[in-house]
Amino acid sequence: MSKTQIRPVSTTKRYGITEKKKSELDARTVAVQDAQYDVAQAQAVVTALTEKQQSFLSFLVTADASRAQALVNRNLVDQLVQSALDLERNSKIAFTEMSQADKSTKDLAKSIKAVIDKLIYSAEIINKLSNLVIRKKALNPLISDELVSMLGTAGNDANNAVALTLVALKSTFAAQAANMESESALVLEYDQSMMLYRALTGLNAETVSPKTSMNAVQKQADTSLKGLLYSVYANSKANYKMAQKANVITTNQLNDATTALNKAQVKLKSLQLGLAAGTAAALAS
Repeated sequence: MSKTQIRPVSTTKRYGITEKKKSELDARTVAVQDAQYDVAQAQAVVTALTEKQQSFLSFLVTADASRAQALVNRNLVDQLVQSALDLERNSKIAFTEMSQADKSTKDLAKSIKAVIDKLIYSAEIINKLSNLVIRKKALNPLISDELVSMLGTAGNDANNAVALTLVALKSTFAAQAANMESESALVLEYDQSMMLYRALTGLNAETVSPKTSMNAVQKQADTSLKGLLYSVYANSKANYKMAQKANVITTNQLNDATTALNKAQVKLKSLQLGLAAGTAAALAS
């Protein structure tokens, strides 16, 4: 609204109010109208900034929730990566130990086989000796019965030893079979853990070191799940900071606009009071 120019005043009295007072009242009326316009303008700015601040507050809440969820996802993928790495390393250790156990079992089987061969040979010798002594005793009664009994007992013991050793050898073969199955399972577990780690990070677990793993993950952000989640978290943090900054700026603007509105309202109130007082005085004169 444009300011109204005040016309030259006259002291001629019209309807109980002089031209001079009429002019003063008109000037005050215009000032009040201008102040009302300023208040309306300030109020419109405050209203617009209030709506804007509410929008940015909503954005800030959403950005904060996204940032929190992205952090949870990043921590989860870190745990998955560590679990996959632990699985790969434990599988490798278990496979190495199982391979060593299988080698030891094979060596034990060879040793037991050698013992069985010696026991069989010994049993044969004892049986032959026992038969020879029995035949000799038939010809010579002076040969001790105790000797014959001892040789018979020795022969039985030798045969029992062979039988027991065969059982031990059978158990060794069973252990070898179990080891082979375990080795196959561990190889499969190792391969799958390697594939899982590669899918999560885009890296080979065997080449991972504390100093290079993060740099490598960042370089492969477009291909690895860990890199993508790290990128999402970084973007969510950046979005949160932007929303926070915008909210702070808008809040400051709203505070300034509210202060301006308060000043305009105080000015308007003062002008209205002045106009009311001037009108009352003019009418009373």
